[in-house]
Amino acid sequence: MKILLLQLKRIGDLVLTTPAITAVREHFPDAHLTLVVSAGASALLPAIPGLDRSLVARGKITDAGQWFTLARKRYDVCLDFTRTDRSSFLTLLSGARRRLTADHPKQRVKLRARSYTELVPCSIHLLHTVDYHLGLLEPLGIRDAKPEVRLDLPTAAFAQGDRLLREAGVDGGFLLLHPGSARLEKFWEADRWAQLISWAAERHLPCVVTGGTSPLEQSHLAQIRAHAQVPFTDLSGRMDLLTLAAVIARARLLVTVDSAPVHLAVATKTPQVALFGPTNPLHWRPRLTPAVVVHAGHAEPLTEFSPKEKPAAMHHTSTQQVISAMETLLSAPRRPSS
Repeated sequence: MKILLLQLKRIGDLVLTTPAITAVREHFPDAHLTLVVSAGASALLPAIPGLDRSLVARGKITDAGQWFTLARKRYDVCLDFTRTDRSSFLTLLSGARRRLTADHPKQRVKLRARSYTELVPCSIHLLHTVDYHLGLLEPLGIRDAKPEVRLDLPTAAFAQGDRLLREAGVDGGFLLLHPGSARLEKFWEADRWAQLISWAAERHLPCVVTGGTSPLEQSHLAQIRAHAQVPFTDLSGRMDLLTLAAVIARARLLVTVDSAPVHLAVATKTPQVALFGPTNPLHWRPRLTPAVVVHAGHAEPLTEFSPKEKPAAMHHTSTQQVISAMETLLSAPRRPSS
C-alpha cells in the first residue's frame, strides 16, 4: 500500500501531525509512507519517525519535477491535513483511490470537491489539533490512536545544543525563555520578560533566551535586552530548529508564547508555561506533559478549555501570574536528565 500525507502548514502543525503519522505507520506497518511538507517546516523532517520518503513544497517552479514523480506513483490513499488550494491540487495529482480531508464548506465548492473522494466530519473549531488530525484517520479504521507527540531528535542536534550551552557557561538545570513568534500580536511585554530574568537571577537559576532571526523577533529581543537589569545567556539566532528542540529538552523549564517551542517542549516532555492571548488554547495547548496554560484576561491558569474562548491582548497577563505558574512547575520533583 502507498499512502501520501500532506501537511503544508507551519512547524507547530507538523509537530501536532506526528501522532497521526505514528498511528498510520502502526496500523499499516508494511505501507510506503510519503509526507509532503512546506519549506518552512522542512527542517523538522529528520526527527519525524515512520516515513519512507518526504517531499518539500517550496512553491517554486523547480517543484514541478517532484510533482510529476508524485503523479506517477498512483497512491492508494491520500490524507490531506492542510485543506488549502495547493494541498487539494496535490491530492488530485496523487491519483489516489481514496482521497480524504476534513469536511469544511470550502471543500464542498465544485473545484475542490473534485479533489477528494471522502470528506470526514471532524471540526478543527471544536477539537485540539492533535485530535482533529487523528479524526481524519477514522475512515481507514484507525480509532483510539495515542495522542502522544513524538520527535526523534538526531544525536547531532543534542551535540550542537550541548556545545552552545557549554560555551555559554550554562551547566545543569536552567530556565529557558522563548519570547518570539511570527505574529506580533502574540508578543508579551518586553519589560515583563526582563522581570522574569531578574526573578531567575535572584534564585541563582541560569536563564537562557532563544529566538529566531526575523527582524520582528530580533527587534523584540533587543527590547528585552534593553530592559534587562541582570546578565543572561542569549542564544537567539544561533541555532537551527532541531538544535532548539534539543536545548528545550535540556531545560528545567520553558516559558514561551503560543509558538513552535510549545509543541517542541511537548515532544521532549519538558515542563512549560505557555502564554496565550489572541489564539485559543483549546486547539494548541500542551498536553500529556507538565504544563501551565496562562491565558490573557484570566486571573488563574486555565484548566478547562472551550471553543468559545475569546481572544485577549497579551498585556492583560501580569508578570506575577507567570511567576506563580513557574513556581508551580519548579516546585515539582525534577525530572531525570536526558
